[in-house]
Amino acid sequence: MVRKVLVVDDSPTDRASLEAILNKAGYIVSTADSGVTALEKVKADTPDVIFLDIIMPDMDGYRTCRTLKKDAASKDIPIIFVTSKKEKADKMWAMRQGGDGYIVKPAEEEAVLKELSAF
Repeated sequence: MVRKVLVVDDSPTDRASLEAILNKAGYIVSTADSGVTALEKVKADTPDVIFLDIIMPDMDGYRTCRTLKKDAASKDIPIIFVTSKKEKADKMWAMRQGGDGYIVKPAEEEAVLKELSAF
């Protein structure tokens, strides 16, 4: 059962919005503002699910996802991309990187909870 969720986004507004939706639904939420910080947080306190932005400085979401999926300790954590990239090719590429779900911003409560219900 999903309890702990990590939200990774360089936008404070998008991060706060997703965090509010998840808190309201009763999840324990931690946040990271970059892919590098996300990798550190996953090692320190393994989440049940990760919501991951794609376009971020220093390490984009695709690379963050690939890194997590290559590590035995984090390879089974579901990753749901949350992004402004809305083309079909973007979604296909995200899934090929190891993504388990895809939400186009702005993330709406119904879409977030629907994705979580799969896990």
